[in-house]
Amino acid sequence: MTAATDDRTEDAGGTAGDEAEEAPVRSRKNGLYPALSDELAEVMKSGWDDTELHDLLPAEQSAYAAKRRAALSERFPGERLVVPAGRLKTRANDCDYPFRPSSEYVHLTGDQSENAVLVLEPRAGGGHEAAVYLLPRSDRENGEFWLDGQGELWVGRRHSLTEAEALLGLPTRDVRKVVAELAATADEQPAPTRVLRSHDAELEAALAEHTTKHGDEELRVFLSELRLVKDEWEIGQLQAACDATANGFTDVVRELAQAVATSERWIEGTFFRRARVEGNDVGYGTICAAGAHATTLHWVRNDGPVRPGELLLLDAGVETHTLYTADVTRTLPIDGAFNALQRRIYDAVYDAQEAGIAAVRPGARYRDFHEAAQRVLTERLIEWGLLEGPLERALELALQRRWTLHGTGHMLGLEVHDCAHARTEEYVDCVLEPGMVLTVEPGLYFQADDLTVPEEYRGIGVRIEDDILVTADGNRNLSAGLPRTADGIESWMSGLRG
Repeated sequence: MTAATDDRTEDAGGTAGDEAEEAPVRSRKNGLYPALSDELAEVMKSGWDDTELHDLLPAEQSAYAAKRRAALSERFPGERLVVPAGRLKTRANDCDYPFRPSSEYVHLTGDQSENAVLVLEPRAGGGHEAAVYLLPRSDRENGEFWLDGQGELWVGRRHSLTEAEALLGLPTRDVRKVVAELAATADEQPAPTRVLRSHDAELEAALAEHTTKHGDEELRVFLSELRLVKDEWEIGQLQAACDATANGFTDVVRELAQAVATSERWIEGTFFRRARVEGNDVGYGTICAAGAHATTLHWVRNDGPVRPGELLLLDAGVETHTLYTADVTRTLPIDGAFNALQRRIYDAVYDAQEAGIAAVRPGARYRDFHEAAQRVLTERLIEWGLLEGPLERALELALQRRWTLHGTGHMLGLEVHDCAHARTEEYVDCVLEPGMVLTVEPGLYFQADDLTVPEEYRGIGVRIEDDILVTADGNRNLSAGLPRTADGIESWMSGLRG
């Protein structure tokens, strides 16, 4: 990887300062070029073709984003609303982590630019005027395009403000002027200001004298709840994510022999390849848990052996190019067939999931699917002599949690655990509505050191997870492209492995 750069501009992509006429240059310590000659600087200014894109149509998501902004405007009349995308985070020295904008910003704009800011300015006659502040094309006059580490010759072309305006259906402005323009507007037309915090510390600090923390949490909560019910476009994205995820699971089964010869890392890499081919990334750290690792809920080290005769718990999801993610789990016999005890445990989890999915319908309580699944698992634990009854007492005391551990699902969307800042009464205490998407993922986990269960149970973990859309008359399993029954799993694996 080349070092970016020997001579570079300072603060070329920042939000706090005004646009500079000339980009100040600083020499990199240990750079191979100690100085920038005037002749080279002049040569680099000219001889470049005009690459402006014309006749761009609005992105498919733009109309839906406009409706979401309208809902936000209606909720906070007369207030200035500032929603940043976030900034790049340094991984080491001049290398950054891959950027992912805040989900709130993406939901309201459809844009994924770093350092960007959405501003809703209240209008005197009601409503808001929305604008997106973005970094323009790299400046060729001051050399930013090739001297700065985020210049376009280093990281690739970005849209001009005119192009972005056509794609997003929103007025666009230079993000380097956002602080000055917001400050001027605040002086001329004082209005209460709410900022989505924790995404852009530099912006918050620069705007500190013009904003307060009044109501900021209320803004975060509203934006989280705004995502509870998905529109038709979002549902299409989630279906695409599930379809790509099914392809990733298929890839893994085809390559299990290589995983047996190496480790869980092979499985992780195999699924990641599919996520990058069909989407943007994985939606969360892939869990490739073979053998006793399957009893660790979020096993993401993925460095253990993959042994025939044991189970593989694969919990993974493809994130689409628009940043919507699937979240699917299958527990697979590594050699292609469940033994009797593995099948008994798997069937119990399957029956629990069936009960949970059946409870997902409009008008049902959100908690119903969890309670239905937990009831089935508790019944089986009592039948097997692992848990003392009666059933109702065990459920009241939640004694089954020693082996079921977690809740049976969560909301899904732009984030794997979507809508996390919503009020309790609007989330876990809510009534399900068409358009909500949630996971149903019961599991049983018998730890390797659990002396309360027979030895043969120890080290077995089983989870089955699917992504369920609430429809007008019930539900639809978005991840139904993957088999779920024990027989279906074995038949599917046999076909893929020849």
